[in-house]
Amino acid sequence: PVKHPNPVFVPLGENDYGPVFEKALEVLGDYGFEIANSNRYDGRIDTTPRVSPGLGLFLKSGSPDIYERLLSTYQTYRHRVTVQIQPAEQGGYFLEFIVRKELEDLPRPIRSTVGGAVFRAELTVDRQTEVIDPTIYDPAWIYRGRDEALEQELIRRYRCR
Repeated sequence: PVKHPNPVFVPLGENDYGPVFEKALEVLGDYGFEIANSNRYDGRIDTTPRVSPGLGLFLKSGSPDIYERLLSTYQTYRHRVTVQIQPAEQGGYFLEFIVRKELEDLPRPIRSTVGGAVFRAELTVDRQTEVIDPTIYDPAWIYRGRDEALEQELIRRYRCR
């Protein structure tokens, strides 16, 4: 497969910003991402996190890399996408697709029954003393870097449009 540069250059005129922005929204929507924030004037699109499918869901759109799919089969990963659109000096636009991969951090497996009769890991009373905005800090997810294979897939789909 051909590796496209990221950010990718779109050689259109100054009056073609609307279609460039709309096509980026369409590509993200076709790939199953929900838009959390899109600002046409800022040139930025953010998606809500989406749990990545494993090998069992090979027809569902996700990372095209088999190794990443295998990881998502045995552990819970999610993707968060940001698209930044910047005008180029010579005309046209630069689109940068940033796909962040995050791993779910659990104290123990969800359906683990080992030692459940003897030791209880859960508290009997669930008290929440402070509400933290999940868009700022989410302690249940660990940042694991960027998913370049998914970035390349989004760029390829954008270029096909």
